[in-house]
Amino acid sequence: MNSVCVIGGNRYFGRRVIERLRDAGTDVTVINRGSSPAPEGVRHLIADRDDEDGLREALADRSFDVVIDQVCYTPPQAAAARRVFAGRTRRYVMTSTIEVYSALDTNAPVTEDVIDLATLPVRMDLPWHEPDFVEEHYGAGKAQAEAVFAREPVFDFVSVRTGHVMGGADFTGRLDHYTTRIRDGLPVVVHREPRPSSFINSREIADFLVWTAESSFTGPVNACSHGPFDVTYLCDTLSAAAGAGPVTYTTGRDTSPFSFDRAYAMDNGRAVRLGFVFSHTADWLPHVISEALACV
Repeated sequence: MNSVCVIGGNRYFGRRVIERLRDAGTDVTVINRGSSPAPEGVRHLIADRDDEDGLREALADRSFDVVIDQVCYTPPQAAAARRVFAGRTRRYVMTSTIEVYSALDTNAPVTEDVIDLATLPVRMDLPWHEPDFVEEHYGAGKAQAEAVFAREPVFDFVSVRTGHVMGGADFTGRLDHYTTRIRDGLPVVVHREPRPSSFINSREIADFLVWTAESSFTGPVNACSHGPFDVTYLCDTLSAAAGAGPVTYTTGRDTSPFSFDRAYAMDNGRAVRLGFVFSHTADWLPHVISEALACV
C-alpha cells in the first residue's frame, strides 16, 4: 500500500489515522473543506464532498491504492463517491458506526450479518441535504450509505462499524458532560434501565482503520474493544478516579450521552478471526478518564 486518500477525518481519531499512515512512509492525500489544517507531511486538497464536480476537479487525475472515507453519512454521498472514485482506487474503506444497529434490542452481541445490505431499502428521495434530518437519522444514513457501496461494487469495499469512540481529546463533549457533572456533584440523567453497549478508544480505532486499509477482506466488520459496559459503570469509574462521592442518577427525557434504553453491543469475532487483536475496555478506560479529568 503506497498511496492513501483520506476523506475528511482531520480531527480526533481521524488525525491519528493520517499520522500513522504518514509515519509508515505512505503517500497520504487528505481531502476536506479546509476547516482545519492537515498534519504536516501530507498532501491537502480542498473540496466539499457534497459538490461532486468540485471533488472530481480537486482530485484531477490522481489515483490511490486505498481510500479511507471518514465522513460519509448519507446514500447520496456514497453514490457520488462511488462515481468519483471508480477507476481511481482498488479498495475503499468507509468508517461506519455501531448506530446502524440502534433499532435492535438484544442481549446477544450483534454480528455484521443481521443487516442484509443486499436488500436494505435505500431512500435517495429523503431530505439528506438537511443537516437536522441527517443527525436524526444518523444510523439509517450510514447503513444506507454502506448498501450503496456494497451493491454492484466498483472497488473492494469495507465498512468499519465502530463502537462508541472514547478518548481524552474527544471534541464532541460527550465525556466532558460526565466529568463536569460529577465534579460539580450534579445528577446524571439516564434511562430507567440503562443497557450496555460497545466502545473503542481513539488510538485503537486508528490502528484498526490502518490495519483494514492494509488488509484484503471485504464487507462490513465490527470494531470494538472487548468488554461492553453501561453508563453507570462509566460514571462510577469516573467518580472513583476523580475522588468524588457516589453518583446521583435521575431519569428524564434528556438522557446523557452513552445512556441507552436498548442493548446492541457488537460481536467483534469477525475482526478477531481476521487477525486483529483488540484490547479490553478495562485496559484503557482509566487512562481515558484521567485524560478527560486533566482537561476539566
